Amino acid sequence: MMLAPLAAKADDTQAQIELELNALDPGEGSCRLTFVVVNSHETPLDKLVYETVLFDASGRVERLTLFDFGAVPSGPPRVRQFDIPGLDCGNIGRVLINGPSACDGAGVDPMICTGPLKLGSRTDAELIG
Repeated sequence: MMLAPLAAKADDTQAQIELELNALDPGEGSCRLTFVVVNSHETPLDKLVYETVLFDASGRVERLTLFDFGAVPSGPPRVRQFDIPGLDCGNIGRVLINGPSACDGAGVDPMICTGPLKLGSRTDAELIG
């Protein structure tokens, strides 16, 4: 009877927060960053906010900002979009997930949002953490 909870706990130690930079879409005077986020932990997150650093193509810091991913349930992927005014999408070389600013939920250990994160990008810009 105790094996099931132990097995579930062991599986959760392999769980991660996954972030994919899926698209960079230019808008009128802005750039829209589209992310796919997956929480493979057993516990849903009520609030997930990451401090994010945008680097230009030459590697200089262009902007430091907070991306509020909102509530992220356990399991299914969610898409989140962020419009950054005054940013040229073609000049983004790298996006750094600098660390969590908020990681909240009932019974959530905030360390699950720290890492290790599974990061990827479907754009020319690299997503690192």
